[in-house]
Amino acid sequence: MHVKENKKLGLIAGNGSFPLLLLDAACAQGTQVVVAAIREETSPLIENRGAAAVHWLSLGELGKLIETFKREGVSTAIMAGQVKHKQIFSAIRPDWRLAKVLFSLGTRNTDSLIGAVAKVLEDEGIHLISSTSYLEPLLAKPGVLTRRAPSEVEQKNIAYGRQAARHLAQYDIGQTVVIAESACVAVEAMEGTDATILRAGEIMKSAAHEGNSVLSRALTVVKVAKPNQDMRFDVPVIGVKTIETMEHAGATCLAVDAGKCLFLDGEKIVEAADRVGIAIVVENPD
Repeated sequence: MHVKENKKLGLIAGNGSFPLLLLDAACAQGTQVVVAAIREETSPLIENRGAAAVHWLSLGELGKLIETFKREGVSTAIMAGQVKHKQIFSAIRPDWRLAKVLFSLGTRNTDSLIGAVAKVLEDEGIHLISSTSYLEPLLAKPGVLTRRAPSEVEQKNIAYGRQAARHLAQYDIGQTVVIAESACVAVEAMEGTDATILRAGEIMKSAAHEGNSVLSRALTVVKVAKPNQDMRFDVPVIGVKTIETMEHAGATCLAVDAGKCLFLDGEKIVEAADRVGIAIVVENPD
């Protein structure tokens, strides 16, 4: 779904390149974009990139976000880019609007928190659309994307990893697991995908120091969508940085879900993987 002509799109921008790409794509299609940039998260590159306006807000200023969009005449909005989950426990003070949301939650995972914020926005007449709007060509398509297909060992890791990750994802703990020889080495929680991969690499390095093993220490990274992935927010993303992190950690294979994961750097991701011999496979969700 795209915004109709003469309508403004509100972009709630988190960190990374995702909001920048979305802004570029929306502007290229003639959409007027009003950016709500988060001081603690958003790249300063969001300025001077074609937005009709850029308003800087602190995390926690939900009331100010609503006021800003209403003043700008925004009734359709999109969320792009991560806000680190650990920010919930940081020194940032929520305004009364966000405090009310936080205290109403039974669980404070990503889905429940952002879902509650989305409901507040909806109640205020600001409709959230899918984060993949304007960027659908970057959604992962099924198949082996790299020159190298997964080995037999990696295929077993993928099968086991998908099973483990699906169970975790339904509790909204994390969407990534790192596997070696059909054993779970690391599970993603609040730290994010890259930190999980690096932690798995450190575990394998320390295992290598402790002696020889007949088992392979090569890691397989499996990233899945949640059972009811809400594409309005928290969409799984992969970038060239993910491939660089995998190489550093000693990971040789990446598996993601078709249609549910954005390849932010497009073909550059596959090129980076081919350069270092990493296999990337995209499968339809079970």
